[in-house]
Amino acid sequence: MSGNGPGPVPSVGDVRPTIIRLLSGFASTREIQLYLQRFSQLDADRFAVVKVGGAILRDDLDALVSSLAFLQQVGLTPIVIHGAGPQLDEEMARAGIEKRVVDGLRYTSPEGLAVVRRVFMRENLRLVEALPAVGVRATSIHAGVFEASFLDQETYGLVGKVECVHTEGLEAAIAADSIPVIVSLGETSGGQILNINADWSANELVKRIQPYKIIFLTRTGGILNGHGRLIDSISLSTQYEDLMAQPWLHSGMRVKLEQIHDLLLDLPPSSSLAITTPDEMAKELFTHRGSGTLVRRGEAIHRADGWHGVDTQRLRSLLESSFGRKLAADYFETVSPRRVYFSEHYRAAVVLTREGDLTYMDKLAVVEDAQGEGLGRALWDVMRAENSGLFWRSRRGNPVDDFYFQNADGASKDAEWTVFWYGIDAWDDVGRAVAHALGRRPTFLA
Repeated sequence: MSGNGPGPVPSVGDVRPTIIRLLSGFASTREIQLYLQRFSQLDADRFAVVKVGGAILRDDLDALVSSLAFLQQVGLTPIVIHGAGPQLDEEMARAGIEKRVVDGLRYTSPEGLAVVRRVFMRENLRLVEALPAVGVRATSIHAGVFEASFLDQETYGLVGKVECVHTEGLEAAIAADSIPVIVSLGETSGGQILNINADWSANELVKRIQPYKIIFLTRTGGILNGHGRLIDSISLSTQYEDLMAQPWLHSGMRVKLEQIHDLLLDLPPSSSLAITTPDEMAKELFTHRGSGTLVRRGEAIHRADGWHGVDTQRLRSLLESSFGRKLAADYFETVSPRRVYFSEHYRAAVVLTREGDLTYMDKLAVVEDAQGEGLGRALWDVMRAENSGLFWRSRRGNPVDDFYFQNADGASKDAEWTVFWYGIDAWDDVGRAVAHALGRRPTFLA
């Protein structure tokens, strides 16, 4: 274990103006303050685990260093673990060792393990030595974290599976405001070094630490759909089986999604994992919108055709906590819903009403501690899939308006409200929708 770098960075409180200034281009002040509050309440070693793909170290080292430096600027220290797949392919070929893959794992002979160790150490030190140049402490940790056993020596050679994760070295680095950079190698109780799949190592590390944020940095920046477009969010509780049935999800990305699924099932329901690029990492950490693909365990989304089957007391509590105002006492008596969508733990909900031949979204609410998990997006996706046309209003200055503009076909503003719609094509229908929304009686007390 080796360490280097400058003196300690300032605390989060000292740099609050800095982070607000740097992030103001893509996040609201409210979002930034929310995340700073959350992060400052965490144990230092539970902030984030960042898994870096080998291609990032090879091709995007400057962007990675810049993003990690930014986190240190604002007083946050992630734990970094990296792979080196492309570099290993090159070095193995140069050494005349044929690449052999068994069940998606690199077979590792004694000669191959020597190459693995050399390449891992070289790539680890490239990152650790690049960080002090931008004023960031970093500690190279190449042993003592992953206690391992042979996966199946006859089948895979010197490949290991993690039996225990030791965090003392990581905690010591973080206490010194130094970013721990971990090599994905393990040791048996007898001292044999073993090659461990970097995704497996990262998953076991995450299970042990249970960080607030889990980030996988890749060149693609996320999971791509069948048209090559980025999928911005995935709720495993509602989308996993359908995704796994898609013919375009195959090879490494299919394996990665399976691993993420198994990982998140071992974590609290609020946990999520983001796949993004180094230059988008700050946006992923500090905004609700995020970047790349956000994969979350999620909550089941329920639906009811009316108030029957809805716990109205829990729904009232959700609406009032989300909007910060009291709901009218007669709301559930005077509003007749066409459909209500709600998450299983009442942390997010949508209330739709029928207004003539049009559908109005009367309420969309997400509790504050679920914002950034993607729960609101999951709820929205389920609701939109079942409702081809919709209109709603939002008070001017609502921080959710950016999301609404992205997901609406059109909008109309007056001094107090913005009316949004999608799937309503006829201008006469748009006009009726806008007039109804602007004349609607408020259901929250002033």
